[in-house]
Amino acid sequence: MSNLEKSGATFQFERVGQSGSLASHVAKQLESQITTGAISIGEKLPTENKLCELFGVSRTVIREAITQLKSLGLVETRRGVGTTVMRSQPAETMYAYTINPTAVEDILNILEMRLSVETSAAEFAAIRHDEADMQRMEQSLAAFNEALERGEQARKEDYEFHLAISQATKNPFFRQFYEQFNKNVIPRAKLVNTNLDQVATDAYLQRVKEEHEEILSAIRSRDAELARKAMHKHLYRAYHLYEKYQTHNRFE
Repeated sequence: MSNLEKSGATFQFERVGQSGSLASHVAKQLESQITTGAISIGEKLPTENKLCELFGVSRTVIREAITQLKSLGLVETRRGVGTTVMRSQPAETMYAYTINPTAVEDILNILEMRLSVETSAAEFAAIRHDEADMQRMEQSLAAFNEALERGEQARKEDYEFHLAISQATKNPFFRQFYEQFNKNVIPRAKLVNTNLDQVATDAYLQRVKEEHEEILSAIRSRDAELARKAMHKHLYRAYHLYEKYQTHNRFE
């Protein structure tokens, strides 16, 4: 157990082992400190060096953990300033009234694979796409946005946007990976409309739209690292949301 003395308070962090994602373990502990108020809104997180020391991990792990916290809207990093807590609760909203526990488990398992595969797909798409790929991605994003304007869930259009990115990698195995799931790879494809809170769903889909636009912008500019981060932010936020449903089901 590592202690951090700050402003008269002592925060305790557990050094992480080698099981599971080290970055996720770090992110969860920092998130807990933020959501419980141990680290307040407007307060800065410890420096990278201090966090490496506290958790016993590398800079790469700490940076990935901070990226996960940024995906949730909890923190913001500015050059020369550091990482500041922006809110005390994740920005996503639970938009379904009920989800079958088996469906939640399936969704989380698929999202774990997507986090591994699609972050790389976005990176390769940024490097390798041609004009035809760009047109396909832009058309699929436009179709997604039009479906939202019609008040639809845009499950098929969401799938086709991600499929277009996999095609832009020029690696047929990325496309095959994605095609095997069809639109069931989209988490909300497992939900029925009657289970959805419309207002919360609209807010959720608006964030999906914004994240899609961030991903496409990074790919268009051929910024591989930014494309990877944008895709990770998009998928990790979804993963975190469905983790909350799993916890909710467990304690009902």
